[in-house]
Amino acid sequence: MNKTIEQNYKKKIKEFEKHNKLYHQKSSPLISDKEFDELKREILSLEKKYPSLKNKKSPSNIVGYKPSKNFQKFRHKVQMLSLANAFDKDDLLNFEKKIHNYLNDNTAIEYSVEPKIDGISASLTYLNGKLTYGVSRGDGSEGELITDNLKTIKDIPHKIEKKNLPNEIEIRGEVFIEKKDFEKISDKFANPRNAASGTLRQKNPEETKKIPLKFIAYTFGFIDDHNIENQSDFLNELKNWGFITSQHNKVIKSIDDLVTFHNQFEEKRFDLEYDVDGLVYKVNNLQLQTRLGFTSNAPRWAIAHKFSADHAYSEIINIDIQVGRTGALTPVAKVKPVNIGGVVVSNATLHNEDEIIRKDIRIGDTVKIERAGDVIPHVLEVDLKKRKKNSKKFNFPIKCPSCGSRTEKEFNKTTKKYDAVRRCTNEGFDCEKIAIEKIKHFISKDALNIDGLGKKVVEKFWDLNFIKYPQDIYNLNYKKISNLDGWGEQSVSNLKFSIDKSKDVSLERFIFALGIRHIGLENAKIIADFSKSISNFLDIIHQNKLSELIDIDGIGDTQIKSLEKFFKNKINLKVTEELNKILEIKNRNINYNGKFKNKSFMFTGKLNNISRAEAKSLVEKNSGNIVSSVTKKLDYLVIGDKPTTRKVDLAKSLGIKIVTQKEWFELLN
Repeated sequence: MNKTIEQNYKKKIKEFEKHNKLYHQKSSPLISDKEFDELKREILSLEKKYPSLKNKKSPSNIVGYKPSKNFQKFRHKVQMLSLANAFDKDDLLNFEKKIHNYLNDNTAIEYSVEPKIDGISASLTYLNGKLTYGVSRGDGSEGELITDNLKTIKDIPHKIEKKNLPNEIEIRGEVFIEKKDFEKISDKFANPRNAASGTLRQKNPEETKKIPLKFIAYTFGFIDDHNIENQSDFLNELKNWGFITSQHNKVIKSIDDLVTFHNQFEEKRFDLEYDVDGLVYKVNNLQLQTRLGFTSNAPRWAIAHKFSADHAYSEIINIDIQVGRTGALTPVAKVKPVNIGGVVVSNATLHNEDEIIRKDIRIGDTVKIERAGDVIPHVLEVDLKKRKKNSKKFNFPIKCPSCGSRTEKEFNKTTKKYDAVRRCTNEGFDCEKIAIEKIKHFISKDALNIDGLGKKVVEKFWDLNFIKYPQDIYNLNYKKISNLDGWGEQSVSNLKFSIDKSKDVSLERFIFALGIRHIGLENAKIIADFSKSISNFLDIIHQNKLSELIDIDGIGDTQIKSLEKFFKNKINLKVTEELNKILEIKNRNINYNGKFKNKSFMFTGKLNNISRAEAKSLVEKNSGNIVSSVTKKLDYLVIGDKPTTRKVDLAKSLGIKIVTQKEWFELLN
């Protein structure tokens, strides 16, 4: 590699750094989104061609941005979680099916429908009617305290003197700028959303005041005791309290009617005074919202129905096989860069081997690529009319492209079919790609959450032999790192701080961080509840008692076998033990003093007006345990309609207390 290439690369990095700051921090880019994406693509292309060209400020190392240092950080009392996305009727039917399954009730669901405004989310906390805190969304857990800037928006009341306003309430909504107002300042911002973001994050509120920002309120985060029954009722209360709500809000009762309204609304979306990118559907009944609760990253009671996906045609240059943390081989089409909805796409997932065979996708084919919202671009179909005469079928590798191990498709005993995904059979850290992905998972947000040690940094440290196992992270040579290009004294100090901070970790996050197949964060919580401490967890492993976990509701044969296979590997076991010596692994922070303390429950038969999932959640919230089989360890067998006779008879023979669903409710009080 000659100096000209290196100089050109550094020049592009410097240019990217400038425009990235303007785009994210100043919200006033000087180039179009297309030009900005093209600049990033050029840098990534150079890095791929010349691997030694690596820079911390490269787009390959930077994702999004944190709350600005210009403002004090503020933790949300209730997280501002993102919504799951739907793109078609099937997605909506699946969404509603999950609701019915969780509630164990097929009663028709009523939805509150609201436009999804493409602006900046903000929360307003009122204490005794006075606007006290105004906070940006930030990363969902923590935002920027921008109270004075939000007070400049005329749509936001500073004082609410209504008797029915709760003593403390956090009202959420969207800050945006109307299209006609944006036209007057379009020379300063790339689009209306950037204009709203940049204006809100001005240091001087007087500058914010100059831009005619709008605010539409749509929900609450935290709220004191209230007697409001429905989301639609709450929207009416918002108007009563002086807030503006969307004139397009509706209440709709069926999926078919939701789809019809969505199609009608999409046709007139460009005639609106502001930008929207979809509709939001919320279960209208607030009591049902409370019952449904949240998954780890989104509410169960709401979904965003995005508008039509964008697509384009491009040619497949090559098909790469990527190896994931669990050994899954994922084919990715490398395509000639094409602009889809303002984003330059050069990669598109092909999902799996079966998908390639079904669509007969080949290198050199012209294909239709779809990009819907934040979903990874994927190949929809091949344009057979443009297929080249010398085209050959793509042969999926039967050996791992990373370590050469045998690959296989597992047989699913439930479906009586082989899985669509082919996997590398290497279970430990002997496969380079699997090892790297395991380390990336270990440092991810829901695991150890080590800020500053991103995916690209892990790859670079691997190449430099700084990291080969997760425990190596805690023995890094910071002096060597400080000598690397792009690493200064401050960035090294920040990395060290983040790594030291990660040593204090909960048991469930530690189990999840190990990257065991079929053990997600929810399963890790269940195992942590059962184990109670890391020493107990390790004893279960060393004494080959993992099969005992089968008694825990939520852990099945699939998870047991996966755990046994993982810890049978000596390297995986050694990694776990080494990390235990380094980390301060805490017990799970749960309520151990509820009314069901030290009591175990099992349900049999159909429950009325409540699902098994919700019943289980209520037991756990009250410090109880759920088991999946009748043994001497069981305290209560709760019977619903048509219980399993064998379980009832066995419970009677063991002297276990049998209660009806009504009696169980009485125990709950």
